[in-house]
Amino acid sequence: MTEPDDALLPLDAVRPPASSKDTKGAPAPAPERPVARVVVDSPLPHLDRPFDYLVPDSMHETAEPGVRVRVRFAGKLVDGFLLERADESDHDGRLMPLERVVSPERVLTPEIAGLARAVADRYAGTLTDVLRLAVPPRHAKAEAEEPAKQDLPPAEPSQTESAWDAYPTGPSFLGALRDGRAPRAVWSALPGARGWAGATAEAVRATLDGGRGAVVVVPDGKDVALADGEFARLLGPGRHVALTADLGPAERYRRWLKVLRGQVRAVVGTRAAMFAPVADLGLVAIWDDGDDLHAERLAPYPHAREVLGLRAHRSGAAMLIGGYARTAEATQLVASGWARPIVAARTTIRGLAPRVRPAGEDAELAKDQAARQARLPSLAWRALRHGLESGPVLVQVPRRGYLPALACGHCRTPARCALPPTRRAALPPDPDGGTAFPMPEAPAEAGHLCHGPLALRGGHAAPYCRWCGRVDADWRCASCGSPRLRAVVTGARRTAEELGRAFPSVQVRTSGRDGVLATVPAARALVVATPGAEPVAEGGYAAAVLLDGWALLGRADLRAGEEAVRRWMNAAALLRPAAELVVLGDAGLPAVQALLRWDPVTHAERELGDRAELGFPPAVRMATLTGVASAVRQMLDEVRLPPDAEVLGPVPVDEAGQERAMIRVRRSGGAALAAALKGASGVRAARKTPDVVKVSVDPLDLI
Repeated sequence: MTEPDDALLPLDAVRPPASSKDTKGAPAPAPERPVARVVVDSPLPHLDRPFDYLVPDSMHETAEPGVRVRVRFAGKLVDGFLLERADESDHDGRLMPLERVVSPERVLTPEIAGLARAVADRYAGTLTDVLRLAVPPRHAKAEAEEPAKQDLPPAEPSQTESAWDAYPTGPSFLGALRDGRAPRAVWSALPGARGWAGATAEAVRATLDGGRGAVVVVPDGKDVALADGEFARLLGPGRHVALTADLGPAERYRRWLKVLRGQVRAVVGTRAAMFAPVADLGLVAIWDDGDDLHAERLAPYPHAREVLGLRAHRSGAAMLIGGYARTAEATQLVASGWARPIVAARTTIRGLAPRVRPAGEDAELAKDQAARQARLPSLAWRALRHGLESGPVLVQVPRRGYLPALACGHCRTPARCALPPTRRAALPPDPDGGTAFPMPEAPAEAGHLCHGPLALRGGHAAPYCRWCGRVDADWRCASCGSPRLRAVVTGARRTAEELGRAFPSVQVRTSGRDGVLATVPAARALVVATPGAEPVAEGGYAAAVLLDGWALLGRADLRAGEEAVRRWMNAAALLRPAAELVVLGDAGLPAVQALLRWDPVTHAERELGDRAELGFPPAVRMATLTGVASAVRQMLDEVRLPPDAEVLGPVPVDEAGQERAMIRVRRSGGAALAAALKGASGVRAARKTPDVVKVSVDPLDLI
């Protein structure tokens, strides 16, 4: 902000000193509760609190808690939400009046306002940042539409057979929801392409039968579509809404208003749905909580699982955390007694799980010509061939693209772009009064080259740079001078091309970033997909191969093993019972063993134990500070950390001078750590320190 310092002081901004001159022409206050407490749209952490304004008599009827308002703050008109009305203010001077009520629609409910405050405190953020995530932008036309009258037919009776009957504690969980109680469970779902959506819909139906509402959060639009169909089948038409970002602002706001106005009491959607204003909430559920799509990319970076947990605790609602695999965070909730496990019997699991067979990645490649062409060991090639005799088969490839990483074919040095930068900055104006002129072209020395990684888009394409985007057709290795290239990593499109040559009479379909398939028919086909984009096959896949296990297990990530198990099990669950599944990985690794035995619980418990021993989340609470080195070090010197806090770093994170420091405390000290970091950020903001330090509490990418 460019205003002078005194313009940012809250009292000067909204409560100027009273004088006889100022009282002339002042609006008459409302006859009752003339003080409005407003949260203004300001990103500054030291202004993260409500401010008192005067409610004019003309706005007495419309200025109700929860409406959008416009107020004058720091000399500007800004947006805000009216949190509450009061009889008097703690300030002795004259209050500035509300400028106007944007809309009489009470879009911020007390429950969501309290939840947003708790989320902001949990993640060392501001209430304004959380409200941007919780309340969608206003669409005036959708808001002005008259609510359609719905004559809904009575819901069909509940099915006699339930998907929860396969779990020993499943029926009691549904019974608790129907009785209006608040059970909390971590659910290890049985394999099956559509089983999780149907079981989740049954839990929502039981909650609605008990007279309460439900919110279900899933990772992406493909899962929303699957759950939406099951909800419509079990709940009946018009009894729920699906909220996703690709609906468009008008339709999304229209559906959100249906929830706000109480027209529907069940919501399914992606992470933004965690703040859906469902009245009388009885159940919050999250599917596949280990998916990184559940982590918000905008400040204060909350995770949907943590937000829903806070919401269940504050509102007394039930909570269901489901997935084929299990995260360490969910295991921590079970270990603490906050939640109970819902797990099927081992005999039931064995009857539905695929037959998993590990395969080496090098020893069997020379066994036959077709295997060499498709870079598959013989075991995987046979599994695909036998599976294609009875239906579609799935091939999971961890990397997208064609050849996303290249190296010199002679010395194996990574292939880097040898072209100069695409644009050079202009020199400053001539001090003698001349205009700026372009910088002359610099020689292509090592320090003036792009150095971006090279990749290939297709089999007959020239290598291109993934940084500057240009083609480097005359590339030669800087170390040995060889023009030959070799693949370091093979992407999904190259894999599909290789499989097409190995199985020339079979249709090859791809699903990934360029286009995600929701479903595929039961006809024989090779389906090549990246993790998370696997389509559901009608009747299930006849076989599957999980390629390049090293790419998942070898990542420099705290959650590498957990993430590999999650991605493998999500793909394996799409297979028919007892279908053959080949995973390219060492059978002795814990992640591969968890898949072989279909035992994600033991793997998660071991993962939690290892993290507790090493001092990593969720056994502890951690926060990171990222920014310019001097700013990070200054903030570490000034912040008043809890007594037991441990500071790790700072260490460089890139070549631009950015550094990152980690702060670790016991779980009981998490609130104190967040408060301390927020206070330090507020001090820096009040000083108008130019270098921003990003504060992230319990981030996913610790390593």
